[in-house]
Amino acid sequence: MDPFTVLIICLSCLTLLFLWNRSYAKGKLPPGPTPLPIIGNMLQLNLKNTTESLNKLAKVYGPVFTVYFGMKPTVVLHGYEAVKEALIDLGENFSGRGDFPVLDKVTHGSGIVFSNGEMWKQTRRFSLMVLRNMGMGKKTIEDRIQEEALCLVEALRKTNGSPCDPSFLLACVPCNVICSIIFHSRFDYGDEKWPTLIKYFHQNFEIISTRWIQLYNAFPSVIHYLPGSHNTIFKNIAEQQNFILEKVKEHQETLDLNNPRDFIDYFLIKMEKEKHNKQSEFTMDNLITTVWDVFSAGTETTSTTLKYGLLLLLKHPEVTAKVQEEIDRVIGRHRSPCMQDRSHMPYTDAVVHEIQRYIDLVPTSVPHSVIRDTKFRDYLIPKGTTVFVSLTSVLHDGKEFPNPHQFDPGHFLDEKGNFKKSDYFMAFSAGKRVCAGEALARMELFLLLTNILQHFTLKPLVDPKDIDTTPFVSGIGSIPPAYELCFIPL
Repeated sequence: MDPFTVLIICLSCLTLLFLWNRSYAKGKLPPGPTPLPIIGNMLQLNLKNTTESLNKLAKVYGPVFTVYFGMKPTVVLHGYEAVKEALIDLGENFSGRGDFPVLDKVTHGSGIVFSNGEMWKQTRRFSLMVLRNMGMGKKTIEDRIQEEALCLVEALRKTNGSPCDPSFLLACVPCNVICSIIFHSRFDYGDEKWPTLIKYFHQNFEIISTRWIQLYNAFPSVIHYLPGSHNTIFKNIAEQQNFILEKVKEHQETLDLNNPRDFIDYFLIKMEKEKHNKQSEFTMDNLITTVWDVFSAGTETTSTTLKYGLLLLLKHPEVTAKVQEEIDRVIGRHRSPCMQDRSHMPYTDAVVHEIQRYIDLVPTSVPHSVIRDTKFRDYLIPKGTTVFVSLTSVLHDGKEFPNPHQFDPGHFLDEKGNFKKSDYFMAFSAGKRVCAGEALARMELFLLLTNILQHFTLKPLVDPKDIDTTPFVSGIGSIPPAYELCFIPL
């Protein structure tokens, strides 16, 4: 049988399978655009800006609709009411992790972020317990952040007010804070391994947000064997996991079962306690993936938010001036900022929230899935169906945040200038899968931003009105454009 005939038969079988699946799901899944065989709705979506496409579809099909990425149906939740109803009111049902093939290939269903079932429940519960023991959300971790903030200030001074790309230095602080938790150590900014590790974090987040990876996730069985940037992700993660494995081996040699020093020690002790349990979720593979999850998420999201935040402050010098005035009034120039200051600094607090709201760092969150057949409004979503949560539609809601596409700290201030909370602030997602490091990230963003503005004037290289804050890439993440600035000591 010639190859062309085989290809036709395969495509015909796939088409029949697709049509059968559509027939099975008809009357259960929410409405949506009619998909084409094999490719689904891929031609109807702008993969360069999926969020924009989903916003347009929501205007046609409402706040709950279905799109097909290839042959895979995905339910999209759009708007605060739908998102709240799913993630909070029906949180358990929507607590599954949806398919993300490019990373499923390397995590193999373990860790915190991309796991499901007992693996996810036990690993997340254990990790949160250890992170609390290590001081997350407490004064001990605040002290670590303050120490690293001072190191950052000294490193910025060494730029001597010359133009620089802040990416590397901004990543060093959250990376070192995470390292102190998981490795019980920190790296000197001049360490030779340091720039390479930071590069891997930045590169992975950027590549994962590209159109190529969206295609990979839609057609993994085909694209996996093609050349492309997915291979760079696999290579980078392999290097990171080898680094983690080296650290684990060092810990095994010096482990004291009665005196855990860090996250790895706690996990190794748990492994030892459950070594006779063949069903234990606490394995070496899970340890490596869990540490990678904490390491990468704890570094990249905070550093990218800071980098984007400084770009917005360059674009809006009047906002920067107000923050610095509040810093001078509440903190002064001769002591380090602390978390107790935040309650006395409503404008600065509003600026931090507005940065997160405006940049919309992870527009559709990491995919969810339903863990059982779920009746949602007038629909029945079958168990295992992938669910996209449009955080953009919540963070950029025009009723809650007037002029949502403008950077305006007033979105989080009342008429008296006091900080105003909003249920629509879901920058860390919501429900069972809310970011495990939210408390740490909030601390880091406030302390690092205030430390930088306490010691430096931010000087752009172009007129502020010419600064473009449009994301360089917008996919799973919103990546800020590359830029340089000058840190002028005050």
